[in-house]
Amino acid sequence: MGAHAHPEHPHRYTLSAPALPTSPRLCRDFVRGIFAASGLSQLADAAALCTSELVTNVHRHGKGDVRMAATVQHDRVRVTVHDDSPELPSPRRAANDETNGRGLFLVTALSDVCGMTPDEPTEGTGKAVWFEFNVPPTHKKSPA
Repeated sequence: MGAHAHPEHPHRYTLSAPALPTSPRLCRDFVRGIFAASGLSQLADAAALCTSELVTNVHRHGKGDVRMAATVQHDRVRVTVHDDSPELPSPRRAANDETNGRGLFLVTALSDVCGMTPDEPTEGTGKAVWFEFNVPPTHKKSPA
């Protein structure tokens, strides 16, 4: 029992998925599993939702396969979604009846920090979109 020890050295998990309609769900479940295994179940749903939005963006607008990485550190978890399109997604305000266009606003609202990084010329022409969740300091036993 008790909270999981958080790694001093980052634990890195990676997943590659084809840009298919089923990929957001696969990536979401992957991230949810990582958060749960890291003792961060309370953040798993929000992280899964953010992941799903970013992977859906790649499926709709990106190029090539989805490459995803999750890095678990003692104070934060970063999830990065990479694709081969150089186009940076632009957040646009969704009308009330629209279901599309909310993705990046949702990620911004739910995560502690998020951003976009174009590939270095040596890496290719794509980009990475990432978000981080801070590990809550409540991992110490609180008096009941």
